[in-house]
Amino acid sequence: MAIAQRVSADLEEAADLAAHVDTLDWPQITGELDAQGCAVLKGLLAPEECRDIAALYPDDANFRSRIVMSRHGFGRGEYKYFSYPLPDLIAQLRPALYAHLHGIANRWNEAMGIDIRYPAAHSAFLKRCHDAGQSRPTPLLLQYEAGDYNCLHQDLYGEHVFPIQVAILLSEAGRDFTGGEFVLTEQRPRMQSRAEVVPLLQGDAVAFAVHHRPVQGTRRTYRVNLRHGVSRIRSGQRHTLGVIFHDAK
Repeated sequence: MAIAQRVSADLEEAADLAAHVDTLDWPQITGELDAQGCAVLKGLLAPEECRDIAALYPDDANFRSRIVMSRHGFGRGEYKYFSYPLPDLIAQLRPALYAHLHGIANRWNEAMGIDIRYPAAHSAFLKRCHDAGQSRPTPLLLQYEAGDYNCLHQDLYGEHVFPIQVAILLSEAGRDFTGGEFVLTEQRPRMQSRAEVVPLLQGDAVAFAVHHRPVQGTRRTYRVNLRHGVSRIRSGQRHTLGVIFHDAK
């Protein structure tokens, strides 16, 4: 295929993915993010797209680093950070999702009294990260085996943090693995923590707050702190794609 044909095909594929993201029920997603700090994006990826991404895991040429969770007290299992240039589908997903999430992020910051605002284009936000020395890509591919789990945590990576991220289940629950539920906890001031378990089908994604989000109280809006993780895998193997919108130092 000639270079011009490849470029045309890549642009068409990117437009198709962006158009698919646009068809998601964003009013409902926005409402759930506001109410719960997380929302399911149903059918974000097709099963074959999920399998194609999961199949990248054994080839280290796709990645900049590998993390074995038990060595760092993160849990059990492992994950790899993609290197630039990102695989096409992931490179297209980041700006397509960001285009719908940046307005929510700006509204949350305004409600919490945080001065930071996010530009409309993901490329402009990445430039902000890179200018501050956060130039390493953060999308990651996670792999869990039976007995593995991911401790509750936050993916911050530096000064510049986009307050929402997305995790996509690439494996089929009940066939490829059992257990391994996505878990989100929320700590409100002077209250006990609240847990949210999010069931996902293959190709579904969960968008969720990275660090904190605003909650309207009886007298004022206050911040609540969130952490996320994955419960123990009972059997099989589970792959997940993590789409983080800020880069790392």
